[in-house]
Amino acid sequence: MTDRSSQLGSLLPVIAAQARRGEFPLSYLNPLFHDAQTWKQQARARVLDLVHYHPPRCDLAPETIERVDCDGYTRERVVFSTTPDIRVPAFVLVPKQLKGRAPAIVALHDHGGFYVWGKEKLVETADEHPALTGFKRCYAGRSIASDLARQGYVVVVIDMFYWGERRYVLDDDARDFSQRVGLTPERIDAFNARAGEAEQLIARAIYTAGTTWSGMMFWDDIRTVDYLLSRPDVDPSRIGCVGLSVGGYRSLHLAALDDRIKAAVIVGWMASFPKQLAHHMPYSIGFTKLVPGLYQQMDLPDVAALAMPAAVLAINGSQDTLFELDGVKACFAKLSACYAKAGIPQRFRGSLYDAPHEFNAAMQAEAWAWLKRWLV
Repeated sequence: MTDRSSQLGSLLPVIAAQARRGEFPLSYLNPLFHDAQTWKQQARARVLDLVHYHPPRCDLAPETIERVDCDGYTRERVVFSTTPDIRVPAFVLVPKQLKGRAPAIVALHDHGGFYVWGKEKLVETADEHPALTGFKRCYAGRSIASDLARQGYVVVVIDMFYWGERRYVLDDDARDFSQRVGLTPERIDAFNARAGEAEQLIARAIYTAGTTWSGMMFWDDIRTVDYLLSRPDVDPSRIGCVGLSVGGYRSLHLAALDDRIKAAVIVGWMASFPKQLAHHMPYSIGFTKLVPGLYQQMDLPDVAALAMPAAVLAINGSQDTLFELDGVKACFAKLSACYAKAGIPQRFRGSLYDAPHEFNAAMQAEAWAWLKRWLV
């Protein structure tokens, strides 16, 4: 029977028939898997194969462009190579008066349909545009990377591909679009609208080139950990990650694909694909998050379980309309079962707040306590 309320309309039955039914074969809860490490090797290899992005490793060749004295930390503007062809811009926040190597955090910014800035969404800057300040309402008005630096972490925030300094600019763009100078609120809205509409064009080009947007994104984040480990002020045994929305999706996958992450906070991005299919596709499964074939093998919480034994905190809002609530609860239950099966139940926590799609002050307090517990 057709679900007339679905955004997929009359095509839902055909599409749903292609989706995985029953347990996912590469879930750690599959009785065939007894040893977590053996399962991780097999399942992680499958994820990495499906992202179709395997660039050659290269020297990071990091370069520090400037240093700015800030309240409680120094902000470095750096660039480094993630592939032979890609230089990634980043802010690195270094707490003042460090004594020895410090724990470090990879802070991962969101999507938000807000493309003009990337790393600045999480970092204080002296000339912050009012539109950016307004956008930070989803972070309770905080610049969370700056807050973490004041807590004693070395924090790195990169511009994700298609955001900030890596945004979509055309040859004939006016100076405000091309250089982010003199942007009015109306022009910011216009830029964000154009970038949103062009996502499907860029995605088609990426997939035609033979790779995936998600693969490019995951690789940049993994190489960001490489960059952190190259710094003499970072303790390589105490690295964590945190992000909201697509930043949470990135945090999930960074912890899942890189054992150097010891603690992760995933905010506003825990979902079960079968539960999303009928009513929650338009904004939760976008071009930046497609891994073709993955959901025939593993659901999203199965991927998150690849982070084991890293300590993972997953936070969602019960009023978050991006995700089917029963699916979120099922994800928390599955991850709890995975961690229990691995003998480390205390290393996972799922927290549900009476809140929309945001990283509010109460969520932040829980997140910072979690990171402190496992990294400090």
